[in-house]
Amino acid sequence: MTREEAEAKKSLVYDFITDREYMPMSVKEMAMVLQVPAAEKKDLRRVIEELASEGKLHITQKGKVQPMADHLLQGRFMATQRGFGFVRVEGEDEDYFIAAHRTLNAMDGDTVRIAVDAKQHGKRKEAEVVSVLERGNAILVGTYSSSKSYGFVVADNQKFTKDIYIAKADTKGAITGHKVVVEITDYGDENRNPEGRIIEIIGHINDPGVDILSVIKAYGLPEEYPDAVMDQVKDIPEEVAESEKAGRADYRGLQTVTIDGEDAKDLDDAITLTKEGDLYHLGVHIADVSQYVTEYSPLDKEAVKRGTSVYLVDRVIPMLPHKLSNGICSLNQGVDRLTLSCMMTINAKGEIIEHSIEEAVINVNRRMSYTSVNKIIELEDPQERQEYQELIPMFALMYELAAILRKRREKRGSIDFDFPESKIILDPDGKPLDVMEYERNNAHRIIEEFMLAANQTVAEEYFWQELPFVYRVHETPDSEKIQQLSIFIHNFGYTIKTGAEDEIHPKEIQKLVAKAAGTPEEGLISRLALRSMKQAKYTTDCEGHFGLAMKYYCHFTSPIRRYPDLQIHRIIKENIHGRLEEKRISHYQQILPDVTAEASRLERRADDAEREVEKMKKAEYMEQFIGESFDGVISGVTTWGMYVELPNTIEGMIHVADIPGDYYYFEEEKYQMVGERTGKLYKLGEPLRITVSAVDKLTRSIDFVIADAEDSQAAGEDSTAKAPASGIEEKQQKAEDAFAKLVAAKRAEEKE
Repeated sequence: MTREEAEAKKSLVYDFITDREYMPMSVKEMAMVLQVPAAEKKDLRRVIEELASEGKLHITQKGKVQPMADHLLQGRFMATQRGFGFVRVEGEDEDYFIAAHRTLNAMDGDTVRIAVDAKQHGKRKEAEVVSVLERGNAILVGTYSSSKSYGFVVADNQKFTKDIYIAKADTKGAITGHKVVVEITDYGDENRNPEGRIIEIIGHINDPGVDILSVIKAYGLPEEYPDAVMDQVKDIPEEVAESEKAGRADYRGLQTVTIDGEDAKDLDDAITLTKEGDLYHLGVHIADVSQYVTEYSPLDKEAVKRGTSVYLVDRVIPMLPHKLSNGICSLNQGVDRLTLSCMMTINAKGEIIEHSIEEAVINVNRRMSYTSVNKIIELEDPQERQEYQELIPMFALMYELAAILRKRREKRGSIDFDFPESKIILDPDGKPLDVMEYERNNAHRIIEEFMLAANQTVAEEYFWQELPFVYRVHETPDSEKIQQLSIFIHNFGYTIKTGAEDEIHPKEIQKLVAKAAGTPEEGLISRLALRSMKQAKYTTDCEGHFGLAMKYYCHFTSPIRRYPDLQIHRIIKENIHGRLEEKRISHYQQILPDVTAEASRLERRADDAEREVEKMKKAEYMEQFIGESFDGVISGVTTWGMYVELPNTIEGMIHVADIPGDYYYFEEEKYQMVGERTGKLYKLGEPLRITVSAVDKLTRSIDFVIADAEDSQAAGEDSTAKAPASGIEEKQQKAEDAFAKLVAAKRAEEKE
């Protein structure tokens, strides 16, 4: 059949199925109606499949051919472990529910076409998958098991619910227990499992490091750099050439420090700070990475693909090779480094009254840690103060200015969700030795305030210049989500004010979080408030940052580890040198939409991988404590059970069927478990002694049961019972009090 004949037949078939009298029928029935000769029936099927792929018709699960209708939409399928799923359609706020029997064998991540139900049952929108347009995952990671004549792989991704059949010839020599990378060659159907071939053996499931390596492979995180990248890196010098310093602002004479975690190696921001009268002169100096990573070079192309550095518990997968990230781009102590510097003059009210963004050269006097600065200023450690005596006045100024900036930000309505982060300590073989809460102190908050100030200043500058740019945007929450939040918090005695059409100001969320602070429901209220908001993303439009209550915001301060920062550095430098002419402006207008979309996607991938590894290591850590009891707090209540969080940040589930003494049900209005016969309540924030009953590292799940009565009584008598962690220290109350006093003093000064 020639192309012309095929097009003529497509036109004929399309006209037939779009006729008003057409009734949906199978291909076989259509062949009979159209009197297609037996020899041409294959051509008819091929024509129908082409029309379906073009989106002009679709084939139902029962094989009926239907014309495309207005109620058909395209989106990404998100599977669940229980078979049903959801489809996210771009531009729509609510996902479509897909029942298990209506998924058409769609798998997690697939791009699908759905038919929306004309009549909705209940509040949620429902639909049916009518065709799979593009498979999302051709490569999966899983555990191999062999039999006599074939093998199969159980995917690590719990949303991939079917085992993958592997023919003996395609096993690559894998044995039972091997972690493998498998390529799917046939996705199967409702009655037949997918088929695949093993393309890589990662190692045995019990080998050290294989667990985290499996996550890296599953998320497609890049490991090695291409040869072209390493060839380019060879030509990058170890030190800054004198010729590169020419024409730059010279800030080597200013007292300059970096403040980071003890184990940080990619130091991309440094601070200078002085004060004249009531004016603070703050310099935020950011590594000039774009000096070495030029557009469309192998380094740049690889950085685009990676999007961000990924921080796993045992390693960093950097965006840039170590020679740059830890070497010439890192603002290391005692060496000249090139920067893009945001120099700000700030008054006593925290207003940035003057600024400049310039190419500069700096030389860091001391490489400081958050712990060390905290000891110097807040704990007044004599040894630490002696070691860094010459820097004490600047650190005191930093605390002073940070308090002013924070107060101004709070007044504007900026929201701070202070969820505890975990610190996981591993032995050389990757086995978790301890899990504890990561201790944040006010030295962290100082640097955050200064970075926020620089990011806001740069974004505002380029917004008003009306040049192509990359902004960090956090959109206003949807009115429906805010309405749901308002209804829920009302059950706890809280209210939020909304404007017309349920619009909300960030200050209302800020007030809500502040009111809930210190209450049993604090964690839940904060999490639900966070979930009611949209996800931050990168865009070319300056639409503001709701959470920070800022009209202008971008990411400028981390070009070593984030591509959007590197991209805007390149734009800034071209603008400084007067090279942003019409041709270059057009160039950026063309490429930036794709750059921002890809950067947002890769950021989510990194976050998911980091979270997955953390959950896995927490589960592995708890394996040793099965049968042991600990004190925790009820952190969540759902229809299927209660979550209990231990002081070391580990959370486990008590399934509703395992709550003893009665039949318990979830009372949604008050977010509590209620005993049907006894009326006994389990509420959020309630202390509860639990026993670790089961752990599954593969599914990242930890199961608890309520400790028996004897154990619970003993816990009441002995208040020293602790979580299974050896390294948890008391929070430094003295430090928090000192910072609070500093803020109070500033407020008192302003009133006077």
